[in-house]
Amino acid sequence: MSRKEKLMKRLLSLPKDFTYAELVSLLTQLGFEERNKGMTSGSRVLFFHKERNLRYLAHKPHPASVIKEKALKDIVEFLLENDLIYNGNTEIQGFYRQY
Repeated sequence: MSRKEKLMKRLLSLPKDFTYAELVSLLTQLGFEERNKGMTSGSRVLFFHKERNLRYLAHKPHPASVIKEKALKDIVEFLLENDLIYNGNTEIQGFYRQY
């Protein structure tokens, strides 16, 4: 199993300790570029997928680097809706579409 597949599987399990670094790694492997929204962006970070013209605005957690559960659910929903990840399990996909 590749690093990308392991990160996808981990993300889909909604762990309590999924870090921002893991998110950046996964999104980069999916073709996104991390961009700060400018000097006044604070903790907001834009992930941009040039080929598919997709944007995802994330909040960089601080002071800890752990991403909250609601944010993880939003990320998973975004990735599923844009066919960037596919778990193959329709139960899991249906679960995330509820949020």
